[in-house]
Amino acid sequence: MSHIGIDAPAVEVRALVRDFRTRGGPPRRALDAFDLTVAPGEVHGLLGPNGAGKTTLCKILSTILLPTSGSAAVHGLDVVADAKRVRPLLGIVFGGERGLYARMTAAQNLRFWAALYGLGRREGRRRAAELLDRVGLAPRADEPVETFSRGMKQRLHLARGLVGDPRVLLLDEPTVGMDPVSAHEFRDLVESLRAEGRAVLLTTHDMAEAEALCDRVSFIDGGRLLRCEDPRVLGELLSRHERVRAAGVPAALAERIAALPGVERVRETGPGAVLVETDRGGAALPVLRTLVEAGVTDVSTAPPTLEEVYLHLIGERGMAVRP
Repeated sequence: MSHIGIDAPAVEVRALVRDFRTRGGPPRRALDAFDLTVAPGEVHGLLGPNGAGKTTLCKILSTILLPTSGSAAVHGLDVVADAKRVRPLLGIVFGGERGLYARMTAAQNLRFWAALYGLGRREGRRRAAELLDRVGLAPRADEPVETFSRGMKQRLHLARGLVGDPRVLLLDEPTVGMDPVSAHEFRDLVESLRAEGRAVLLTTHDMAEAEALCDRVSFIDGGRLLRCEDPRVLGELLSRHERVRAAGVPAALAERIAALPGVERVRETGPGAVLVETDRGGAALPVLRTLVEAGVTDVSTAPPTLEEVYLHLIGERGMAVRP
């Protein structure tokens, strides 16, 4: 029988393949020869468009799905051969409404999950109270979950994922629906998990979140690992390829902006409306100055979309965003 590896990676995936059968057609490959290693205490981001394979990977690691081929291990335990021993090592937060009982209170939900993890009544109550305080829900502990906002439910999901004191936490889009204050508090929670030596595998579409939280980021598309990067690469891309939107821009002004240093292109998005894309850090500032000096007041800036980051990072080679 395998033993928990003290020095083993928190997550180790080798040549992982997962195919799904399709009616009347060839199998759809959700993961394709996928490799990944996550160290204990590492926060690792999985960044990719819908259908990239992020959730499939998390479901295999959590023993919900079987791989078609290849291997995956958590702290040295194979997720297929040692599934029963892997499960207590994992905390899983898939979000949405799954896993919460709306008519039960927040405390009752956590005590129920504590019982499923084998905790006694007294220990379950203590653990529930501790976690509700940790995620900022202690004042609402005795209120039904059906009265909670979406962000509050997501924080309760995070508490549920920690009930079993996991060594590896799988977070699938954890801040969806959270207000900025809650999202900031969540980031503090992730920092504390890292300090405790727990590994966190975080799937997200939010590049700023990945940059702020992650030690490394894996870019995934079509079930393949494209690149694994330091999150500082994200920061450079976000600043270098900043976009400026403006309305009420005459054609002559748009031509002037297109000639500014660092402007990659100017796209018309509607009558008098343009999207200015830059390709170097600081290039957005002279664009904004030129627009304001010309009397344009409807102006905003934004980071590039995930798809645009992919194109800038890996070029035009074969990025297919699946439905």
